[in-house]
Amino acid sequence: MSQEVMTDMVLERKSVLSSYISISKPGIVGLTLVVALAGMFFGNLGIMPRWDLIAWTFLTLGLVTAGSCMLNNVYDRDIDLIMKRTSKRAMAAGELPTKPVLITSLVLIFIPLALMWQMVNPLSAIITAVGAFGYSVVYTMWMKRTTPWANQFGGIAGAVPPLVGYAAVTGTLDAWPWIMFAIMVVWQQPHALALALKYRHEYAAAKVPVIPVAHGVHATKQRIVIYNSILPFVAVLPYFFDMAGEIYLIVTVILSAMFLQKSIVFLRSDRDCDMRLFGFSLIWLIAVFFVMVVDTAF
Repeated sequence: MSQEVMTDMVLERKSVLSSYISISKPGIVGLTLVVALAGMFFGNLGIMPRWDLIAWTFLTLGLVTAGSCMLNNVYDRDIDLIMKRTSKRAMAAGELPTKPVLITSLVLIFIPLALMWQMVNPLSAIITAVGAFGYSVVYTMWMKRTTPWANQFGGIAGAVPPLVGYAAVTGTLDAWPWIMFAIMVVWQQPHALALALKYRHEYAAAKVPVIPVAHGVHATKQRIVIYNSILPFVAVLPYFFDMAGEIYLIVTVILSAMFLQKSIVFLRSDRDCDMRLFGFSLIWLIAVFFVMVVDTAF
């Protein structure tokens, strides 16, 4: 075999591996693990748990999340091809064969769940399974194409990581993880709606009835304001449940007020989308959870 042929084979394998990694959505996996770590931190009463427990939780939860994202790419490859934003994804572009990716996604979901059951605990595995089912089946396969309320249910599935992390340490669930869960559920709505406004025409072309497509731009902007009006009341709960102190309360109130103010300005404007609002939503979530952890630790 010539050196040139061997080089081509290596490059092809790298390309296939790169495509598999891309459809596993590393950004989503990373955010999932960070929020799960916050749940573990609070489950261990403000102290990081054993490193082996963190490692097993990260490994299993990360693989299940990656598998769920792959399954989403397999199922959505038809609408991804229509939308310019997603048309270059590996499945939509035909870079990977469907059957091997489907098998890989199912392996990455079910084997790590069994491993989590044994190496972490059953409750964490059950919660992770519910989240994976909610995202892959309820959201992706059912609601996304049929109802504008899909993001609300998708947000619930996306908010399970702190529950998983907390349960991994304690084997139970009490008020603290549910508060983190509630924060993420409410936060995900203005976050997702801001992005849906940006790509509403592509969603319309793909016949995906997101809120801007089903109810219009102004109604979507109103909903962003409504959710950002609710978010401060949920976000301050860690202070009142002794999860965090006054520093957290002050920072959260300020950031939430800024988020609400930006959404009101957007509502009153003539703009059809505002990706700065989407960007601030990411800053808000990272900052709130970071300060929550730091304020508790120190």
